Amino acid sequence: MRDVDAPADPRTAWGQPAPGALPRTADLEPLVTRVLAPNPSPMTLDGTNTYLVGAPGSGQAVLVDPGPDDAAHLAAVEAALAARDARCVAVLVTHHHGDHAEAALPWGARFGAQVAAAGASVAGPGGRVLEPGERLRLAGTTVDVVATPGHTADHLAFRLESGAVLVGDHVLGRGTSVVTHPEGDVVAYLESLRRVQDLGPSALYCGHGPELTEDPGAVLAFYLAHRAYRESQLLAALAGGPRSVDELVTVVYAEVPREVWPAAAQSTRATLVKLRTEGRVVPDAGDRVRLA
Repeated sequence: MRDVDAPADPRTAWGQPAPGALPRTADLEPLVTRVLAPNPSPMTLDGTNTYLVGAPGSGQAVLVDPGPDDAAHLAAVEAALAARDARCVAVLVTHHHGDHAEAALPWGARFGAQVAAAGASVAGPGGRVLEPGERLRLAGTTVDVVATPGHTADHLAFRLESGAVLVGDHVLGRGTSVVTHPEGDVVAYLESLRRVQDLGPSALYCGHGPELTEDPGAVLAFYLAHRAYRESQLLAALAGGPRSVDELVTVVYAEVPREVWPAAAQSTRATLVKLRTEGRVVPDAGDRVRLA
């Protein structure tokens, strides 16, 4: 079975900020300010990107992915609101993971702002459950709700009037995203990538890492090619005989730091679910799988 060549990541030629070099606060465009949370890690990269969205002069802003409930982060967000001469009128959450959603309810209460998300458990009592395709009119602008399941089942993206898309963990500023298992879904993830691609985004504002403004479409194409590459690697590894998920990870992700292998195992399990559904792999003895 022939393996495909590794796709080239277009971001390598963009001169992006080095890891750890993102500023705490940055105005990305007139509609958007990014505030970086102080929670860096191998999974969160520089930290969680919290976004303030609103029309200049409106006196209002929408808070997207407040992130961890951290006092220093709250102070930075409040300083960014003051710099915009704006008050928070709504809190939007891309998905339920704590590094994006932990502060949603306490900060929503602090600001007197409704929390909105794909699920009631994140939106909380009195919150708003968002539906794909909704157009929100907030803070002097409009925000379109885009369903992007795959990383998690409840993942949403938000398209702005400028054409930029806030993509949460669907696309990262560096590296590639994890399809979590068992809640993630590779087929849904690929469909969501194409859905965002079809929007023709002017920029991708990611949940972690730097903004992607030079050629967002090329990054989305790379993400699709990367998933196909990993699938091909799994099939090539299984051509040598049955293997467990851990054994597959050591082969397929050999070039990736071991500290992210647990996340790689999640994506591997999610991909194997896809391949089993397609009848291309089947269970073998113990926890191994083999080619059908």
